[in-house]
Amino acid sequence: MKTAALEKKHSMTSAGKFHLHDGCKLLVAVCCVFTLLLFTLPANALQGGSPRMTPVVRAVQATAPAVVNITSTQRVDRQTISPLEHFFGNDAFLFPRDRPLRQKRISLGSGVIVDGAHGLILTNAHVIAGGDEIMIHLLDGREFPASVRGADPDFDIAVLAIDGAHNLPAVTLGDSRDILPGETVIAIGNPFGFHHTVTTGVVSALGRTIRNKHGAFTDLIQTDAAINPGNSGGPLLNLDGTLIGINTVVDSRGEGIGFAIPINKARRVMEDIMTQGRVAPLWLGLDLLDVDARTAMALGLRSADGVLLSHVYPGSPGEKAGLRVGDVVQNINGTLLRDRRDYLDILRNQTQGNALHLQVLREGRVVQKDVFPEPFDDNNAHRIMLQRWGFSAVRKPQGAFVNVIRPDGPASFLHKGDMISAVGVSVINNIEDLLQAFRRERMSGQIVLQIVRNGRGYYARLVP
Repeated sequence: MKTAALEKKHSMTSAGKFHLHDGCKLLVAVCCVFTLLLFTLPANALQGGSPRMTPVVRAVQATAPAVVNITSTQRVDRQTISPLEHFFGNDAFLFPRDRPLRQKRISLGSGVIVDGAHGLILTNAHVIAGGDEIMIHLLDGREFPASVRGADPDFDIAVLAIDGAHNLPAVTLGDSRDILPGETVIAIGNPFGFHHTVTTGVVSALGRTIRNKHGAFTDLIQTDAAINPGNSGGPLLNLDGTLIGINTVVDSRGEGIGFAIPINKARRVMEDIMTQGRVAPLWLGLDLLDVDARTAMALGLRSADGVLLSHVYPGSPGEKAGLRVGDVVQNINGTLLRDRRDYLDILRNQTQGNALHLQVLREGRVVQKDVFPEPFDDNNAHRIMLQRWGFSAVRKPQGAFVNVIRPDGPASFLHKGDMISAVGVSVINNIEDLLQAFRRERMSGQIVLQIVRNGRGYYARLVP
């Protein structure tokens, strides 16, 4: 009897464990189904004025199918090392060295479909940088390869095209001029690989500028909606479910400080990429000098900040706006200028058609100027490069070759026929690369050129 009782008790205990395990599996399944329903239930699934159907829920249901997760794969070669090398060094091998080992580096990010008919996606340039293969993962489980239509790291915007997919869900593009500080916003993305994560917050501020080692990003939307690694490239939405920004970066120094690129800027970058293959570089037509302590004292400035106008090109946007030689530009759109590098970094992150508001110190008084940047085309770049750097170049199949040298210029050490292979750290493969390097470095105090002459490479310092 005792044995039978023990067996019955063991049977009941085992059965209890079995049913508990089944319950856990059922709970997981229910959670998965609920998550899917959260995004896919039609708007009329909850009726009768249920408080659950909030504006956030409606916006998420309408837009989540257009949010994609992006997997960017980069293949890299790593040289494998025999264990013998650790003991005997490189010179004691009896057998050949191991062949390079092919590895994959996978990065995750987010994006949003902005043109469903053509399968076009907006995301961040850094999400797909260096990627050899790009895969797009949709909410409904479908996966597609994608190609890069164009990317611009100065704006951190890339345009992808989904291969073989049409008539996809897409978001409605809003107007970032209509954003209200304090309004509720929604971020959807792929943080840490958790697909289609929704976070909410408010617009904390507008017109923010952040700097990093690569330059400056201007006119950003600041939000406290949680943005984490993997959210990059995903949408920032308002309560109408319209796209107002592309999430790009988070300030790691504190919580609740994220930034998004306004949709108006992202739209202009996308249009330039789709029509011209690149974003048109802009300029104001100014030559500038840094304000050092001595210059600041002579001008009666409180600090050595700002840039001093040394030349205004005729017919340029700066001349049209009434800027003069001797003016000190103190800030642009509220961002303080510390030197010429700040000026160039801010200008690189602007799009045509938007005025820049300059605060200028002129003869001891502050004046305000609105300047509309214009394209810094190749003809102007060629002409000014000859003036400032003292040489120009022509296109050849092998690269950019020097064809004119000013005898009295800073590049008199060059020879006609020299090939410019690098400017600083920028590799020059063609004349477009050289002109772009000039636009970036035209106000630098010195430039290091890498030159190929008669098959041999040289480095030379150019001081404009």
